[in-house]
Amino acid sequence: MRRDSKLSGVLHVLLHMAERPGPMTSEELGKVMQTNPVVIRRIMAGLRKQGLVRSEKGHGGGWTISCDFSAVTLRDIYEALGSPEIFAMANRSESPGCLVEAAVNASLNGAFDRAQALLLDSFGKVTLAELSQDFHARMLQRGQSFDLDTAHQS
Repeated sequence: MRRDSKLSGVLHVLLHMAERPGPMTSEELGKVMQTNPVVIRRIMAGLRKQGLVRSEKGHGGGWTISCDFSAVTLRDIYEALGSPEIFAMANRSESPGCLVEAAVNASLNGAFDRAQALLLDSFGKVTLAELSQDFHARMLQRGQSFDLDTAHQS
């Protein structure tokens, strides 16, 4: 089963951008994320529509953050991505003719709804600033300062 890692990737990109004093190009972000710059442009365009980033064309241009890291939560980013499906599991049939399957669906739907609400509530309690603080604490533990090369070493 393939997992959707778009939220994780976008958070990764935003934290890298926060470390740079100026714009980052799609090519630079593609290198960081080990993906094609076209993929980065597509993702960033969606974030731009939500007012989270902005772009500047031309020499010295690129993507910059346009949101307050202390006010934006993981849930905000999740919603900016179009609220992708959280669970890969689903009911066998959404309109079962069998009462057994209807009972199974009701139980599963209730559990899925409660789990999703709990997860989204947790997302709403974590800001981008808190993620950035955690990153900086990890760099300090290693005795390193930030640069794109050392940030990706394990």
